[in-house]
Amino acid sequence: MRQRVVRVALTAALVAVVLLAFPLALAIRSSLYADQRDTLERTALSGAVRVSPDYATGDPVELPAPPAGGRLGLYDPALRLRAGTGPRTGDTVVRRALAAEVVRGRAGGDLVAAVPVSHDEQVIGVVRASSPASTVRSRVLLAWAVLAGVCVLALTVAVLVARRQARALAAPLEDLSRHSRAVTAGDLSARAAPSVVAEIDQVARTHNEMLHSLTELLRHERDFTANASHQLRTPLTGLQLTLEAGLVQDDDFRLRPALEEALATTRRLHATVEEVLRLSRSRGLPRRPAPDTSVARLLDETEERWHGLFARDGRRLECATREAPEDLRVPGALVAEILGVLLDNARVHGHGAVRLTARDLGDAVAFDVTDEGAVAGEGARLFDRGQVGAGAGSGIGLSLARDLAVSLGGRLSLTSSRPAAFTLLVPVRQEEAGPEGRG
Repeated sequence: MRQRVVRVALTAALVAVVLLAFPLALAIRSSLYADQRDTLERTALSGAVRVSPDYATGDPVELPAPPAGGRLGLYDPALRLRAGTGPRTGDTVVRRALAAEVVRGRAGGDLVAAVPVSHDEQVIGVVRASSPASTVRSRVLLAWAVLAGVCVLALTVAVLVARRQARALAAPLEDLSRHSRAVTAGDLSARAAPSVVAEIDQVARTHNEMLHSLTELLRHERDFTANASHQLRTPLTGLQLTLEAGLVQDDDFRLRPALEEALATTRRLHATVEEVLRLSRSRGLPRRPAPDTSVARLLDETEERWHGLFARDGRRLECATREAPEDLRVPGALVAEILGVLLDNARVHGHGAVRLTARDLGDAVAFDVTDEGAVAGEGARLFDRGQVGAGAGSGIGLSLARDLAVSLGGRLSLTSSRPAAFTLLVPVRQEEAGPEGRG
């Protein structure tokens, strides 16, 4: 911005200088030449009043001093030089002055003025004054040099003033930009300071008011999420303890699988509530180290968890990897939660067989969840809260899945509308074999 302000000011000053300097230079030239001609004419008039009518009979003529570097002479009607200095024979200017008129002109490289000398209403001679035009030309060039220096000085002053004004204008905007970057980095307490520019102050005040409103909104949302998660943890913990007690005391082996599945679901729900509570307490979505697990094991656990649900609906779930190495590892708990949202979305809103495929991309792994259904509407709006599957709803599953993907440094997107396909990209770490965490 500073350079742009300086360029605009310099351009405006340059245009003003050009529009003023050129006419002024021409006026200076015309004025200096006119002044020199006036000087010559006054000198010739001064000499004409000193000429006696008897000069033709030998009466001496006392002419004044000629102009600096010039000549002054008296010519008779026969164009002969009778006194002073000048050409021995009168030129065109002298000949025209014999017609009883004051004449200005140029002769060779000189400026010339000729004044007739009259007696008894007759022209008895002509006084001719001349000076070199180069003298006036030198004065013109000197004046132009001074004018050019003044123009350069004016442009320099304009640049200095423009740079100072540019700093005054840019400083509050740069300060506002720094505060905006601080807010982006998570510092919601940053506020823009006032400046000396009223318009920028108005922008800063509006920015601070907007930031205050957003801060209050985020605080209320975090408080609500934290309260809701806290209220859910107590009944979930009680339900989990009840199911564990039922497994210990119940001897009916027919109910044992159902109790184990209910307990596993409760544990996963408890982990989800804890993750939502963590996100509500954080500023933004920081990347937090999470226990890693291999992609192959993650797919096995996901298929074991979801195979029965799809089978009860008469649908097929296929899980496979495409040449994924054994040491390919991802954050198990969070990726499993995201895949759970995508598979549940495919189970509720999709049709036909569902396929979960993992692809090795080198520094990332792509999980593709596809079914034989279709997604209507804009794909980008699916991840807005209140948009679920192919239609409007009140769930937050896909939105939460996208936020979890961002917290891992990955990305979740709709890659195909027909057939429906979602792709989750997750950064990976290749480590030596070791304990694998489970979510």
